[in-house]
Amino acid sequence: MSKVTQKGLEKILKGGVDKLHYLGEKLYINISGNSRIFFFRYTKDKRIRKYSLYGYHPETNTLANARKRVTEFNAMLAQGLDPHQQKQLKIDVAAKEEASRLDAGIIRDNTFEKVAYECIAHRTPQWTNPKSPQTWTNTLKTYAFPVIGHLPVSEIDRDQIVDILRPIWHTKYPTAKKVRQRIEAVFSYAIYYKLRSSNNPANYKDNLEIPLPPVDWIVTSHAALNYKELPEFMRELRKRDGLGARALEFLILNANRTTEVRKARWNEFDLEKRQWLIPVEVGRLGKTKKPHKVPLSTQSVEILLTLKKYQISDYVFPNTRSTNHLSDAGMDSVIKRMRKDKNWADDFGKKITVHGFRSTMRDYISEQTDIDRDVGETILAHTVGTAVERAYRRGDLLDKRRFAMQHWSDYAYGKPSAKVVQLRA
Repeated sequence: MSKVTQKGLEKILKGGVDKLHYLGEKLYINISGNSRIFFFRYTKDKRIRKYSLYGYHPETNTLANARKRVTEFNAMLAQGLDPHQQKQLKIDVAAKEEASRLDAGIIRDNTFEKVAYECIAHRTPQWTNPKSPQTWTNTLKTYAFPVIGHLPVSEIDRDQIVDILRPIWHTKYPTAKKVRQRIEAVFSYAIYYKLRSSNNPANYKDNLEIPLPPVDWIVTSHAALNYKELPEFMRELRKRDGLGARALEFLILNANRTTEVRKARWNEFDLEKRQWLIPVEVGRLGKTKKPHKVPLSTQSVEILLTLKKYQISDYVFPNTRSTNHLSDAGMDSVIKRMRKDKNWADDFGKKITVHGFRSTMRDYISEQTDIDRDVGETILAHTVGTAVERAYRRGDLLDKRRFAMQHWSDYAYGKPSAKVVQLRA
């Protein structure tokens, strides 16, 4: 039988008869349902064998492509070679070359850098923050790898860890602390898998605390607006147009984290019940591992009803260019623009931050109301009480929180009210 041409193949494909169609020179195409697979079918040592040439595609795997491979295979057969055996030989040669490359030391086994990446991969499923693997990698790349990354993990000693940490121990203590903890974790991983002895050179107690004594470091919080200035701030904010301004307004009323608001979707809200259920989603609820129910004040519902009229996305506060959620800078840029009219700052003169409004609310609740601590902490989606207390607590303080959030919203908009007394019901 002569070779089937492209037109002949098209006729076969159009016919769509399920069977193995011969195309000439040991080339076949097998039609089975929607499948169109090229095969090289040959006899070697009295055995009929098939070699797949993959599925037919009018652009990436044409009849011409298949015939080119067939020409190569027929040449092999003419030399007494088996195409299947030649394929396996190539695989084996490649594997040997890779093994030789490793043995030559291009990639040295069990260096600190290699073990560090293994440790990060091992820990990744346990982390709730998707940025954790990258932050670990970045700190180790910056501070540890240049000094010990190339060294076998079994040969690194305490002096080299001190060399890494000493330059930043006093000037960048929070960073130095994280670097030490991450190096210690890598060595703990190495020790468990018997890549070094039980001595962890990055342990702090009775080890690094001698050359690197504790540092008195003042932890700075996010700059927060004094609650006494909030009504004025909200009046100015309401004059601003745009989704960034409405997102910031909504965030202040509900004392949210930035990402909780930026990624808020319409299906999370029940406006009839005046509730918002924030799901457990990576990067939204901090370390909280259960959904957070937010009681919505009258003012919060009004914002949502207004936005609903102009909905363009599944997100409540979308980026109007892409309909994705609002960017990280969306609310920050609103505050920056407002600072051109007035220097909005905290009590120490520092520029206020979006996250700081959570502290603004918390300060107001503590100083101006009799609402108890647990209600205030639950509003912020913080973990409240000991593990035993949480095990026995079944309620979510929703009614008390609803009362508190309405009082907070009224205050934020300058609505006068008497000092609130804690709801006891």
